[in-house]
Amino acid sequence: MATLAREERLAFQDQVRRLLADRSTEAEVRRTMELPAGYDPSLWRQLAELGVVGLLIDEAHGGTGAGPMELELVMEEVGAALLCGPLLSSGVLAAGLLQALGDADAQARLLPRIADGSAIATVAITGTSGTWTPEGVAVTATAAGDGWRLDGEASYVTHGQNADVFLVAANAPDGLAVFEVATGAAGLATTALPTFDHTLRLAQIRFAGVPARRLAARGGAWDAVEQALDLARVALAGEQAGAGRRVLEFTVDYAKTRVQFGRAIGSFQAIKHMAADLLLEAESAISAARHAAQALAEGAPDRDASISLAAFACADAFSTITATAVQMHGGIAFTWAHPAHLYLRRARADAQLFGTPAFYRDRYVQQLGG
Repeated sequence: MATLAREERLAFQDQVRRLLADRSTEAEVRRTMELPAGYDPSLWRQLAELGVVGLLIDEAHGGTGAGPMELELVMEEVGAALLCGPLLSSGVLAAGLLQALGDADAQARLLPRIADGSAIATVAITGTSGTWTPEGVAVTATAAGDGWRLDGEASYVTHGQNADVFLVAANAPDGLAVFEVATGAAGLATTALPTFDHTLRLAQIRFAGVPARRLAARGGAWDAVEQALDLARVALAGEQAGAGRRVLEFTVDYAKTRVQFGRAIGSFQAIKHMAADLLLEAESAISAARHAAQALAEGAPDRDASISLAAFACADAFSTITATAVQMHGGIAFTWAHPAHLYLRRARADAQLFGTPAFYRDRYVQQLGG
């Protein structure tokens, strides 16, 4: 992956911001999140044409060929706009895993379709335990003739109900491996899971003798999964940081214009203190997310700890900002018509994706000790 010059990164981020300001307004988010698929295909095509969907994919396979720093900036805008779509699933997790595995045939077949948005891919990693560790993999693979069969269950699969192809982590006789499964394969059952965040799509996937193609892994299958998860963690941190900053902005604007007892509520000392706390949370989240992205891009010695730090710090900050923003808005924020609750729901859901803040806090301490 390449790293763009700072001016190029900022210009690309601005393009994404302008597109989402036009196509992912609050009204569009509310409309899209009630669609069965949970995303707008026309906006998805525009994101692909802009190079967002293929951001991490090498240019040789039709992608932009960028890296974690560009990804984090794009995800700040995605979070701010509450984008509904399979970007994290297809453009980050699946694309990242395929590139990390190094299977040239799979890359040639799948990456161009992922980059141009014509195919949606997702990754099935954990079972119902939701641990996102090798021990949490609950699918087994058995050799059958010249192919493989998968049995078991994967859960919390992002946009699993929309996927054209699944990349499945499974326990094979010789260790953990990654398998490619097409939608509609015999024995495959996909069930949509209920979500607190209506902009998010999760699925449970059951495998009963499902035919699958084993993908080659140049450096170990779980190492490749971890590389893909690191990209997803950086992306999620960027999303949380960008969304938190947007909530801070509209909350401060509200405090400046909402008049109570003849004064703007922003002039009250208690509201000032709350706003100052939110500013600290928002800026800290932005710093943590961007530092993790840079550490990953540069292969810094502390990259693992930096990613774990961003994972729990950005999740906690986003949750704190949204909960406090609801308080600062008063009763109006509890209504369905106000956007504050949409961000609150996204914050609570994001805090559980790919591991809880407590999980990453423990992991961070262990990595510091290492």
